[in-house]
Amino acid sequence: MTVPSPGAPNWVDLATSDLDGAIRFYTELFGWTAQISGDEFGGYTTFLLNGLPVAGAGPLFGQGQPTAWSSYIAAADADVVAARVEAAQGKVLVPPFDVMDQGRMAAFLDPAGAPFSIWEPGTMRGAEVFDIPGALTWNELNTRDLEGAMAFYGSVFGWTFREAHVSGLPYVMCDRDRAPVAGMQLMVGSGFPDDLPPHWLVYFAVGNCDAAAEHAHLLGGRIVHPPTTISVGRYAVLTDPQGGTFAILNNRR
Repeated sequence: MTVPSPGAPNWVDLATSDLDGAIRFYTELFGWTAQISGDEFGGYTTFLLNGLPVAGAGPLFGQGQPTAWSSYIAAADADVVAARVEAAQGKVLVPPFDVMDQGRMAAFLDPAGAPFSIWEPGTMRGAEVFDIPGALTWNELNTRDLEGAMAFYGSVFGWTFREAHVSGLPYVMCDRDRAPVAGMQLMVGSGFPDDLPPHWLVYFAVGNCDAAAEHAHLLGGRIVHPPTTISVGRYAVLTDPQGGTFAILNNRR
């Protein structure tokens, strides 16, 4: 797959309380290899699948920060996107900055409080393989304000939206240049406790959802939502041993 164009997710990474433990877990689960950077990048780790970058991981930046996966959306100009975020009532957590010659990034909160980041590619273009077992296959916003989310992300990234249904439940598809780039769903029901904040959820493709969920459990992870068949395939929501939440999907595309 070609590298995503601006406005489409192009990278995910994990901030974790135990980088060594995360490396052991994810390399075993997805067959990744870990490429650990030098001191100038603080030990940031790039995960490779068949020699190509698929995701990253690094230590937590501050006390109290939870272990969590972050979604990055490709940007042609990080500064322009940051200005759009502010204009659309989002919050700039980390203003755009250069990561050596690899690219330029920034981190934000949308108006409902969901964190997300952007990546303006330099020598590092982002993930270079998608939609095969072990690679990123989907990014999904879980929010309590769908209308506000559509207004915000439409303004910032030029997304358009269409209603869909996943196994009978309302779902919003986010399109860029008439191609789906992400999804959104309303946080309602028992699966979304009141203290769960809005968030972007990352999905990794697997060949067998049930086997992958059991493997994650045996590696010390937790099955938050058991393997379930939906219209696009079979998925499960898991956490790694440090509490980082992610989903797996055996899709039919």
